[in-house]
Amino acid sequence: MQRGIRWILSLCLFASCAPGGQAQGQDQTKQLAHDIFKQLIEINTTDSVGNVTTAAEAMAKRLRDGGFAEADLHVAGPNDRKKNLVARFRGTGKRKPILFIGHLDVVEALRSDWTTDPFEFIEKDGYYYGRGTEDMKEGDAILVTNFIRLKKEGYLPDRDLILALTADEEGGSSNGVDWLLREHRDWVDAEYCINLDGGEFEKDKDKRLLAGIQASEKVYVDFLFESLNPGGHSSVPSPDNAIYHLAGALSRLQSYSFPAKINEITRSYFAKTAAMESGQVAADMKAVAQQPPDSAAVQRLSAMPYYNSLLRTTCVATMLSGGHAPNALPQTARANVNCRIFPGEDPEEVQKALERVANDPKVKISVVPQLTPDGKVVPVVPVPPSPLLPEVTHAMEKVLSIAWPGVPLVATMSTGATDGKYARIAGIPTYGISCMFFDKNDNREHGKDERVGVQDFYDGVDFGYKLMKELSSSR
Repeated sequence: MQRGIRWILSLCLFASCAPGGQAQGQDQTKQLAHDIFKQLIEINTTDSVGNVTTAAEAMAKRLRDGGFAEADLHVAGPNDRKKNLVARFRGTGKRKPILFIGHLDVVEALRSDWTTDPFEFIEKDGYYYGRGTEDMKEGDAILVTNFIRLKKEGYLPDRDLILALTADEEGGSSNGVDWLLREHRDWVDAEYCINLDGGEFEKDKDKRLLAGIQASEKVYVDFLFESLNPGGHSSVPSPDNAIYHLAGALSRLQSYSFPAKINEITRSYFAKTAAMESGQVAADMKAVAQQPPDSAAVQRLSAMPYYNSLLRTTCVATMLSGGHAPNALPQTARANVNCRIFPGEDPEEVQKALERVANDPKVKISVVPQLTPDGKVVPVVPVPPSPLLPEVTHAMEKVLSIAWPGVPLVATMSTGATDGKYARIAGIPTYGISCMFFDKNDNREHGKDERVGVQDFYDGVDFGYKLMKELSSSR
């Protein structure tokens, strides 16, 4: 009888404590995520005066304290300021690893431009403020938090999970993903890659609209338009003027559109987002998603800058310089033309198209080279789209149905560039999945007073945790 009473009391005690224990665990995870996020924001990782290595070492310590063996942590890079962190969560090896990536560097931010200190983590009116809160230290914090959480739970995945937090995605000459793939492929080799710097989850105020999975992105290339001339005295002008030649070429470029193209990713995007639009826009999206796409619908959507950028390669003048004195005919005139090349299109063919459009033998067009830290030219190569692997899309749809029922999964193509391109070029399919919602009407990445919603961040931590487990649980 006494034993029975003790058993009943123990059972009641367990039942009463379990919810509290679960809540305590959630609170601990939330506090850990907050502290990691704050620590990352308050480490300046700009290219000018910041130090990515400091952030990499800080996150390595977090992981070490969270139970990761020293042998499973690497902090390395091409120079003292640009070291990357690679961590391996060891599983059973039943399946090939998954690589999770995020960049630690941020764009420049001036205190005089902001209403808060950009390198101070501030909570205000339901938002976290600071440089990198949206791009993309929130993603880094999600990854580190969940690696530690899973390790403390004693979770055993059926495959290794690899974390790489890297340098110079925003600029600089020491891109970490590229360096790791070239110098230490064995550290990061994987069946596929999840990049938290892409695949935005979109909301409009409190209404969640869609969860993006970025499976493709455009190729970034700068071209130099240059006109040279002997010059002379400005009192004896001639039509043969470097500035006029350049201006004519740029004017013709302004009026030119590259041919429209559709791939698996953009076709899926237009087909699914048509359901969120109405009227002519919805009809045009459906028509563009057809095979072949309707040319009139393509033309109408092309009038909208964002849809135009999804439909073709775009090239635009971004910088201009010319002349050397106010009373002299110009000897040089130069412009930078930035192109975002549609996936699979040959950059050399784009250059030939620009030469045809410029239509002036006195305007030379050349690629602005990107250089490695040792001064070697990085070749411009096409970036293939990643196939929509059912393993990834099904996992996303399952976790979405639990977290936010009714929110559709939409494949997207980034009009900009991310570190995913290096993995794709190296043959590792890559999927941008941000894990958290951003307001489509309040985009502040790279801008002043960058911020993210407090609850959106913690929801992202929980979504990332569930997704990691879904992708690595034994079948």
